[in-house]
Amino acid sequence: MSDATPTHGVTDNPWHRLREFTDARIGLGRAGTSLPTRRSLEFQLAHARAQDAVHLPLDVEALRCALDGLETGQPIHRLHSRAADRETYLQRPDWGRRLDAASRERLADDAPRPPVDLAIAVVDGLSSLAVQQNAPPFLEGLMRRLAEDDQDWSLAPLTVVEQGRVAIGDEIGECLNARAVLVLIGERPGLSSPDSLGLYLTWGPRVGLNDAARNCISNVRPAGFVFEEASRRQMYLLREARARGLSGVQLKDRTQDDVIESSGGVRNFLTS
Repeated sequence: MSDATPTHGVTDNPWHRLREFTDARIGLGRAGTSLPTRRSLEFQLAHARAQDAVHLPLDVEALRCALDGLETGQPIHRLHSRAADRETYLQRPDWGRRLDAASRERLADDAPRPPVDLAIAVVDGLSSLAVQQNAPPFLEGLMRRLAEDDQDWSLAPLTVVEQGRVAIGDEIGECLNARAVLVLIGERPGLSSPDSLGLYLTWGPRVGLNDAARNCISNVRPAGFVFEEASRRQMYLLREARARGLSGVQLKDRTQDDVIESSGGVRNFLTS
């Protein structure tokens, strides 16, 4: 029977075999001129999960308990952006990029006097689900790599931020006198990935920087970029940022160079 032969009113699609390699919605088939009922219901479920991920509040106390187990030797500060609630956060992205007055005062009271190498901010972003599930296991791997590195890394107190955007890390890093800041944030949910965690590294954080100053590692989750590989690549970027004193478009991720070079040792002209 041909792949395109109708079965129980549903005409299959020959591309359906690719679905075992991707979560993308391809080869769904059709029922007349519409999607099969099963695929339509799957889409509605994925859309509902994405909406839930945006609006689900971050369980800060549960997250702090999970992060306490990392034994960083530093306190964990609970901070908040200028966006007082979720509705304001979604309507005023600029308020999500800045700390409220109480949070700034809290950091000012606990700021390290000498500079520290790294401040880590865990931010709810657009998917608290991603942060709740994926931030602790990722940080466990990163902390292990920092401890085992041949260079010493001094850390600022860990911060957990509600109603925050990526750029709020710039203010946190500046307040904590950190040479670099790493923001772990819930990314905008996709229809196949409501739990995607993003990592944003900025060297020399200060209020007013734009995204060109950051390096991003995206889709950190068990079904995407797994924790062990994400922590390895993040450690590479941290070492390079400190060695070069920069981040963003001037700092290239070379962790995959051995993959894209040809067998003859000639570099790919597109990446060299």
